[in-house]
Amino acid sequence: MTELTVPRTTDARTPRAIARAAAERVGLPAGWWGMLMLIASEGALMGSFVGTYWYLRLRAPHWPPAGVPEPKVVVPMAMAGVLLATSIPMRLASTAVRAGRLAATRLWLLLAFVVQAGYLAYELHDYMGELHRIDMTRNAYTSIYYLLVGADHGHVFIGLLLDIWLLLKLAGGLTMYRLNATIAIAWYWYFANVLTVIVIGTLTLVHVV
Repeated sequence: MTELTVPRTTDARTPRAIARAAAERVGLPAGWWGMLMLIASEGALMGSFVGTYWYLRLRAPHWPPAGVPEPKVVVPMAMAGVLLATSIPMRLASTAVRAGRLAATRLWLLLAFVVQAGYLAYELHDYMGELHRIDMTRNAYTSIYYLLVGADHGHVFIGLLLDIWLLLKLAGGLTMYRLNATIAIAWYWYFANVLTVIVIGTLTLVHVV
């Protein structure tokens, strides 16, 4: 079989044909690999933030240092659990889109988006309230604390933008490109949700170290 005669998955037009093409293709789509590289690079960056936070924490003679609020435990962990739970509808959306079930894909994405947006709205309200009460230039520890939290919120915000973009695209129907995008964005949310648990866990664990 020559290259010109190899069937193209992008030639599929109906949801049933797209689902069949997705099931028959060999290998992973380029979008999946692109998202994997993004996750790897962002993971390395956030890992350096977490490492810096622990380094400064273990060198701090007193806890918490001046300018850093006493860590909360119950509410942040509960909110992190709520965000982590959105991995379930994202997974269901990824499964539904592979089967060509457009309505179910939209429904699961919308459900995840509502919960994710509610999480970010609550966290940003709390975050901005803390920023008004402290001076981040006081010490390096204070700066990395709010940088770490802010960077995590930034990942959630980007995920919400991806949700909105994908929902708008899926409003026009299903294509192979949109199927690939749904799977890739679901993987981004798995990463962002686990990252949030790591960040919140780090901020909580240093309270008992």
